[in-house]
Amino acid sequence: PMGDYYKDLEDYLTALEKAGKLFRINEPVVKETGITSLARLQYRGLPESERRGFLFENVKDAKGRKYDIKVATGIYASSQEIYALGLKAEDASTEAIHKKWESALINPVETQLVDKAPVHDIVIEGDKLLEDGNGVESLPIPVELPGFSGQIRTSTQVITKSAKTGIPNMGNYSAHVFGKKKLLWEINRGNQGIIHWREWKELGKPMPAAVIVGGAPSYFYTASAKIPYGVDELTVAGGFSGEPVKTVKAKTVDIEVPADADIVIEGNISTEYMEPGNAFGEYTGYMATDVWLRPVFDITAVTMRKKATFVHIMSQFPPSESSKVRVISSDNVYKKFLKFDAKVPGIIDVAWHEMSQAQWCVIKIKKVNKSHPWQVLNLAAGYDTRWGKFFIVVDDDIDIRNLDAVIWAMSWRVQPARDMRVIQGKMPGLDPSAYSPGASHEEKEYPGGVGASGVLIDATIKYPYPPTSLPRKDYMEKAKETWERLGLPKLNLVAPWYGYELGYWPDQFRQDAEDIVKGEHYKIGERLAKLREKV
Repeated sequence: PMGDYYKDLEDYLTALEKAGKLFRINEPVVKETGITSLARLQYRGLPESERRGFLFENVKDAKGRKYDIKVATGIYASSQEIYALGLKAEDASTEAIHKKWESALINPVETQLVDKAPVHDIVIEGDKLLEDGNGVESLPIPVELPGFSGQIRTSTQVITKSAKTGIPNMGNYSAHVFGKKKLLWEINRGNQGIIHWREWKELGKPMPAAVIVGGAPSYFYTASAKIPYGVDELTVAGGFSGEPVKTVKAKTVDIEVPADADIVIEGNISTEYMEPGNAFGEYTGYMATDVWLRPVFDITAVTMRKKATFVHIMSQFPPSESSKVRVISSDNVYKKFLKFDAKVPGIIDVAWHEMSQAQWCVIKIKKVNKSHPWQVLNLAAGYDTRWGKFFIVVDDDIDIRNLDAVIWAMSWRVQPARDMRVIQGKMPGLDPSAYSPGASHEEKEYPGGVGASGVLIDATIKYPYPPTSLPRKDYMEKAKETWERLGLPKLNLVAPWYGYELGYWPDQFRQDAEDIVKGEHYKIGERLAKLREKV
């Protein structure tokens, strides 16, 4: 690593291997059936701490053709440890990752244009794109869900730019490969890239675009985040390292691409016509069977570095790479929005739950008044029209990354009629609960004319509560020392693991508890006897 960032993908893969986080697979593997099936097993059968990235060095296709290019998958975000390594955080803690994100979002660094770049070592354009096995056909793009996928796609960064301001957007969108020069661009109608497309359509011009594969992990992390419209994600990537991301002008379209990328697919997206797509696996955990019309991307060039690696992002059923990156990115973007942009006091932390993907958000606050939770809930629900179905605000004693703790708060600190509100007006995106698979496109975009719905839940304590029913902290800490001295199994303590007061604990109860630990329980019996009443 140079300074505080990786100089290229190879550099990062070396660091991953050194950390014991990379499986190298040398035996032949078929890209249509073997790559994703093998890598998927770790998400269904290993604890997160044991997951690794995969590097397939001997890739063939179903027809027996061998590729020169390797395939990497699971390398950016198979676990929080891997994500932290990709970000070059101090350690793998949530706090260390928050620190990097906060710094990058508050201090973005402008990109730096250079003349030459490794991604232009090999340039395939014009008629060369139509040669068998050349251009996009030279890329060993794996099939994501053998037996269900109706396409092959890149699910990496796509760079477009505003026709009005020239400011780029880099989002993790899908480019479905359907010809030697043809991709279909699968983009949710609420995403920023489609705003650009509509601007180019108004001008009556095709939209220049570039699909980015490989390069620094921070490109993937920032492209996955809900960074506000009009902020260039590559400047936030620069914010992670404190160094400008070096970009180079694409060969055939007016777009700047990261100079250290492994592969770039350049082209123009038509604003005149679209084509229906096909079924593919989605992050909801279900197949997306919506074949609505998608913009057509005409490939004008494929450029790559010598010894390029094709990076496949593991998505679909959670947990996956995309679920991990989506959760961490969303935690940080929402925390920054509430704390620094909206400047709401008392914001401690934000956690999106991984299995729910973009649906379940818990916010920890130090409550300043009774309407404070509702201020936070309304702001969070309004930040993005597609993000979030359940928004829950809890007090500062709840561990928001432990679902048991959140369920405990919701069970005993919420009166549904008083503390829950249902809102409408959201876009459902890919949420299959909002519409039946055969519904019209209009219905799917904004169901029932009122949009998809969400729930806001104030799960904070509304008045003083009695203490939690656990031994007091000093006794539990002493017990912990004894536990460790006895060499009992290693503890992984979850909050709350000791008792604490929550505002209602009369002095008499406090005194009685002191007498009990001194062995003076008869004393309490004598006191209670004086309160005897005839019935």
